[in-house]
Amino acid sequence: MAVLKYEEIAESLRTRIAAGEFAPGETIPSGRDLAEQWDVSRATAIKAVDVLRNDGVVVAKQGTGFVVTETPVARPAGARRAGSARILGGMPFQRIGTPDWAEPPMRVANALGLAPGVQALRRVRVLQLPDGSPNSCVEAWFPPEIAEAAPRLSDTAPIAEGTTRYVRRQTGRFPVEGVDVTTVRLATATEAERLGIVEGSAVAVLLHTAHDQAGRPLVCEEGVTPASLFEQVDIYAM
Repeated sequence: MAVLKYEEIAESLRTRIAAGEFAPGETIPSGRDLAEQWDVSRATAIKAVDVLRNDGVVVAKQGTGFVVTETPVARPAGARRAGSARILGGMPFQRIGTPDWAEPPMRVANALGLAPGVQALRRVRVLQLPDGSPNSCVEAWFPPEIAEAAPRLSDTAPIAEGTTRYVRRQTGRFPVEGVDVTTVRLATATEAERLGIVEGSAVAVLLHTAHDQAGRPLVCEEGVTPASLFEQVDIYAM
């Protein structure tokens, strides 16, 4: 499939941001400047910037233009349903600790096709509500072959182009199917601390596994949300 011009511009900006040319808080080229640099209409340039804005890579700053975001944005695990992709939109998040290698829980290991005792790379984040309070905590688990081929997954710094684009560039693999499983249980002590709730409180758990074009798992995310905040919306034809 041919890449549209605004997508090409957006990807170029992502690459420049990822390379450190534009640090968090710094202004990216204006729509007018991009239009001149790429010899496109201003509308096309603005559409490219809108792609980055919608993905949370840049934010509008009055009197300045668009700046690279200080707070990265993520989508809650599991919010990827057929016909309603990213229905929950982007949410600011806080990275918790440093990515580490650990043995994943059994249901995550099964989703990733890992044998008992095999470790995976874990990245933890807490998604935040507009007032900064926790909405969900998410543990993303990457199988060894992905983590080893994409070393920046082990860094604490945000991946400006997004993990999906980064992993695709490093491995040639990309998600074509997602499997979401929703269950309910009681919060563990660690989850309660991350979410600011009482241990043993009811939580909804959304297990999202992304599979590549060959059906192999790319990542498994376990998102935990307090029952009082969890809402699932399904849109379907009748």
